[in-house]
Parts: sequence; structure tokens; C-alpha cells
Amino acid sequence: MEHNIPLITTLAAGFGIALVLGFIAERIRLPALVGYLLAGIAIGPATPGFVADMHIAAQLSEIGVMLLMFGVGLHFSLNDLMAVKRIAIPGAVVQMGLATVLGMGLASWWGWSWGEGLVFGLSLSCASTVVLLKALEVRGLLDTMNGRIAVGWLVVEDLATVLVLVLLPPLAGVLGAPGAQAVDQPLWRTIGQTLLQVAAFIALMLIFGRRALPWLLWQVAKTGSRELFTLSVVACAIGIAYGAAGLFSVSFALGAFFAGMVMRESEFSHRAAQESLPLRDAFSVLFFVAVGMLFDPQVLLEQPLQVLGVLAIIIVGKSLAALGLVLAFRYPLNAALTVAASLAQIGEFSFILAGLGLTLGLLPPQGMSLVLAGALISIALNPFLFTAVEPVRRWILERSELARRLEQRDDPYAELPMSTERKYLQGQVVLVGYGRVGRRIARSLEERGIPYVVAEQNRELVEDLRKQGRVAVSGNAAEPVVLVQAHIADAAMLVVAVPDPIHVRQMVQTARTLNPGIEVVLRSHGEDESQMLRMDGVGTVFYGEEELAKGMTRHVLERFAPGPDEPAGKHASHGA
Repeated sequence: MEHNIPLITTLAAGFGIALVLGFIAERIRLPALVGYLLAGIAIGPATPGFVADMHIAAQLSEIGVMLLMFGVGLHFSLNDLMAVKRIAIPGAVVQMGLATVLGMGLASWWGWSWGEGLVFGLSLSCASTVVLLKALEVRGLLDTMNGRIAVGWLVVEDLATVLVLVLLPPLAGVLGAPGAQAVDQPLWRTIGQTLLQVAAFIALMLIFGRRALPWLLWQVAKTGSRELFTLSVVACAIGIAYGAAGLFSVSFALGAFFAGMVMRESEFSHRAAQESLPLRDAFSVLFFVAVGMLFDPQVLLEQPLQVLGVLAIIIVGKSLAALGLVLAFRYPLNAALTVAASLAQIGEFSFILAGLGLTLGLLPPQGMSLVLAGALISIALNPFLFTAVEPVRRWILERSELARRLEQRDDPYAELPMSTERKYLQGQVVLVGYGRVGRRIARSLEERGIPYVVAEQNRELVEDLRKQGRVAVSGNAAEPVVLVQAHIADAAMLVVAVPDPIHVRQMVQTARTLNPGIEVVLRSHGEDESQMLRMDGVGTVFYGEEELAKGMTRHVLERFAPGPDEPAGKHASHGA
């Protein structure tokens, strides 16, 4: 029997050691992610003993990035990106620019050329969407306003990085790459062709793919075969990612992201997410193992000051830039700290950029080692930064008069206009959240002529509601001032349409302090959470699965219930 089986040995060693070290990391209260990275170092060429196949590990990690970005697309629609475009687009561009300048300054201090410094700075400027997704999912923040801002911000970063990746080869000669070949056409034409390729792929996915992929899932689902459905989901994710790279020079990650985003239009999107989840989890482990294999621990001993400089840019420089930008857009401190923590790491695109720079001669080997060191340490520290968001927020507000003033700053959408009709100020419904559930509630209230005021964290959404003539205030309803501006003291009902178990009790407490007789209606995501809320007597609680079961049961009973002059079970005979 042939025993030259590098794929199987790489999988066996990667999964097995990652399991052991991930379990140990969790037991000592470290993220399992740290264990996966250490597993990669253990089977990498920089440590003694067994060495896994680097080329196979790199390809497996690419599949992990594809499937994870596909999952991001399934949870993040184009409408979600457009909802945060006013902060995500300028914020990401400015933050990437600042981080790149810091990286260039550090590289210049070390004596590198400006072209090497540019590639190095760009490698430090782009955070990992894969790492962010993991952090948001663990903390239940993916569907919150802060989560949408963070993911939208990183999607813009990914798009910008893809543009850099396709423009870097034709610009290599201009940047001073040794031995760069001269292009046989003007630079502007090369750049124009690249932009047209990316635009063509996006247009194809949004116009054609939006119809083709949902139709394909429907045809496969009609066969009733679970295996075929799973196969179709995985084939779409990987096939579109490969096609995007081969035909349009777009990265695998971006291709898979758009595949998931257009598949989200299908009614089978939730099933697609569930079917691909085991593969996404397995290959995400391999992605982090493969990253660990690239790391040489000697860099920590030989160049400790350089490593500290890289970490300062990633964790301090990028975070402070993001914090200031989000606050400048008049978002609350909690949102600013969440986005800052999201960007305090680098990942897959940094490795790709640094690798391309190394190939083109625009980054010395020392630069690649420093990027990997910064990535490994920042990824390991990132979960702790997320955990510190709320304590840091409280600490800042307790000790900083400036921070308290920023929280209470003059926001044109934080209070109702003086021209607001009286029916919205007395006896109205205060609706917290204007997402998918909130929109449906608002539509029903409008159809029955019931006045309501929306309290929503997304300032851009509040601005759009104001333009449509609806009554809305901007801010986190957990803050008493937001409910006060929504005139909760004279409201008839408070409807909380956002799944926010952390702040819901604070909302209810504020509402009943100002209006003891107000009726409260809450939304819950989990059965245990809904039972606790009901036991606490905070209001009428609706739990999604429970209400769905009640509605279906009611329909069945009405279908089979006998009329006044007919025997029981008559309706049932119609379906026989």
C-alpha cells in the first residue's frame, strides 16, 4: 500500500493536535483559537519533529477562507452594507490610510525603501474578517448594529485590499521592485482594465447570480436529496470563488463572499448556512493551523523591538484611528470601542499581501516574519480586547467629563423635531429597533393608523426614516435619554424588537420609572432567556420558535375544528 499520503497526514496531524491544544486553551480560559495557532507552530518547519506539507496546508486554508467568507455573505446582504455605507466606506479608507502611513514610517526608520514600506504598511492595515466573524458570533453581536458596522467596515477593507492586490504587479516597477518587467501598455490602461474586471464580476453576481443561485437551490431542493443540496451549496461557494479568480482576477475570498451574499436572496439561505456550517468550522481550524505553520518563533527573540512596533500599529494605532472616526460620525462610545476592537488584528489578506510583496521583491523576508508575528499575537489577544469593551466604556465614562459630553453630544437626530404632531407624543407606541422584525411591526401599526416612534441606533437609518416622514430618534434605547426623547413618559406601549438580553432590563426599568403603567412587549431569541424574562415579570415576551409553533397549531386546530352543524373530523377528510 502506498504510504506517500501528505494530504491525509496533514489533515490528521492538523486536526488532532489542534483538538488537543484547543481543548487545553479552553480549560485554562484562553480562546481555542490560540490552541489552533500553536498547533500550526508545532507541525511547522520552525519546530523539531513532524513537519506537515506546507503547500497542502496553504490550499486547505484557502478553502477555509472561501467557506468562511461564504458564510459571511450568507449573513450580510447588500442592504446591510448600504445601511452603514456612510460610516463604513470613509472610515475604512481613512483608517487604512493612517495605518499604512504608520507602517511606512516604521519601515523608513528601519532603513527600508518607500516601496517596501508601502507594502508593509498595507499589510498591517487590513484586519481579518474571519477573526472578526468568529468574535462576533461567539458574543452574539453579528446581527447587532455594532456588528453590522464592524463587518461592513471590514468588507470595505477587503474590497480595497483586492484592488491593491490586482494593482500591485503592474505598479511593481514604479515602486522600485528589482527586476520588475516593463509593461507593454500605459499604466492607466492596466489600472482601468483591472477595475473593469472587478466591476464586471460584481455586476454579474448582483444581476445574474441573484436570480441564478436561488433558482438552482430551488431545483436541487425539489429532488428531496440532502446530499445534493449540501453539494450544491459547497459547489457554489468554491466554484464561484475559483471562477472569480480565474476569469476576473478577483480573490477567492471576495468571490466566495459575493456567492454567499446573492445566495442569501434564496428562501433556502438558512438551510444553506446550516448545511455548510460543519465544513466552515473544520476548515477554519485548518486556516489558523496553516497560519501557525508560517511562523518562526525566533523572530520574537531576534527582533523584539520590531515586533513591539508592529503590535503598536495593529493594536494601538488602528484602534485609536477607528475609535476617533466612529465618534466623529456621532456614534456612541460602545459602537466606537466595538469597531476599535474589531480592527485590532490582522489576518488572511495581510498574509496574501505580504506574500505577493515578497514574490515581487517589494518586501524583505524580515517583513514577512514581522507580519506573521503581528498577526499571531494580535489574533490571540483580540478576544480579550472584545471582553474589555464594556468595562473600558464604564471606566472612561466614570472618569472622563469629555467622554460623558461626547455621549450626550448634540445630535440632530437624537431628539424629535419641534414640529412633531401631538399624536406621536402621547399615547403612542415606542418601537425599539427597525430591523426585519421592527419593520413588520411598524407596517402593521401604519395599516391600522396607530402612531409610533422608532428608537434606533443606526443614525443613517433614522435619517432615512425622517426623510420618509416617519418619526424616529437616534441612539441606544438602553440609555435613559433616548427613551425620554421618544416621550416614553406619555407612551401607551414599549415594544422592544431587538434581541438585546444585556440591555433589555435597563430599557424596561427606565420605561417603568418614567411611566409606571406602560405596557411592555419584548422579543427573545432563546428559550431560556424568554423564560427568565417572564419569571422576572418584565413584560409580555415573544420567543420566535414558540410563537411559530403556536401559529401553526392554531391554524391546524381551526382547520380541523368542527363547525356548529358538522361533526368533528369532517375537515380532516378533505385532505385524505
